[in-house]
Amino acid sequence: MSFRMFLLGILLLLLCIGVISCNQNQQNGYDKKSNQYLTTFQKEIPIWTKFMPDSGIIKGIETTAKISKPLVGGRYWTGITNVSNPRITIYPPKAKNTGVAVVVFPGGGYRGLAIDIEGSEICEWLASIGITGILLKYRVPKSGPYWDSTCNCQKDPVKPLALQDAQRTLGLVQFHAKEWNIDPNKVGVIGFSAGGHLVANISTHYKERIYPITDSADKESCKPNFAIALYPGHMREHTTKEYELNPTIPIDSNTPPTFLLQAGNDPVDDIEESLVYYMALNKAGVPTEYHIYADGKHAFGVRKTNLPINNWIQLVETWLHTIHMIAK
Repeated sequence: MSFRMFLLGILLLLLCIGVISCNQNQQNGYDKKSNQYLTTFQKEIPIWTKFMPDSGIIKGIETTAKISKPLVGGRYWTGITNVSNPRITIYPPKAKNTGVAVVVFPGGGYRGLAIDIEGSEICEWLASIGITGILLKYRVPKSGPYWDSTCNCQKDPVKPLALQDAQRTLGLVQFHAKEWNIDPNKVGVIGFSAGGHLVANISTHYKERIYPITDSADKESCKPNFAIALYPGHMREHTTKEYELNPTIPIDSNTPPTFLLQAGNDPVDDIEESLVYYMALNKAGVPTEYHIYADGKHAFGVRKTNLPINNWIQLVETWLHTIHMIAK
């Protein structure tokens, strides 16, 4: 063996060791060193191309900021506001394609969007288990029920822009299902906080569009096949009785199967928000799974901590098997 070939062999060996080391730190798209699912940069696609209903309501320039209070998983998170041009970002499966797709609604109180911890990082996790993640950057602020600091009161939006965007997106997914390698009978939604409210909204407002039909995509069904809501908000507004659900969420027996999860010590959306939702779903006979953890507070995402609530993604995956969205 020549010296040159010997050196080449050493270099190849070192390269293999490096690859093995990287694979040990990155399992199913999760990077242990940075405590996050690795983000694959994807192209944003506008959801409205010909006509956008109520397009002049959102003013100002779209703004992105790094936020440190509170840190999540020991790191900053990214917030976006003044979204006037809603877009989707598609994260194709990194594992074997299950045919399942999930549209992701980040939270942010309908004032902004926690676009990474409740958006892109969720999509990366979904992609790592063979599910197409579709991140919806819906219009904000004041696109759904929101807290108005001028009156210290809850207000309803002038127009339900976020629900318009959600309906449009579900129709687009159905319209492009074959092109995007998605089973049209396995399209769900997941949302966090205000995004959890949007999950409830689209789960109960799918029979007809709340905006004028613009094209063939708007003629497709916008009903999700399943729904996942983590620490949903705005579930007790417009109520006068204890344990009464917001009447703008008209649950019936046709509401899709639902998974709910929350921390008991959530200081933003207290436990009664998800509890009244669960009670109404259960009363209507909707197959529902509900998990409560003692600790976890609000907006924990998929970043690793030492809390048991971090296991929520395994619970979701098991539930998707249970409702026959993912094969065993």
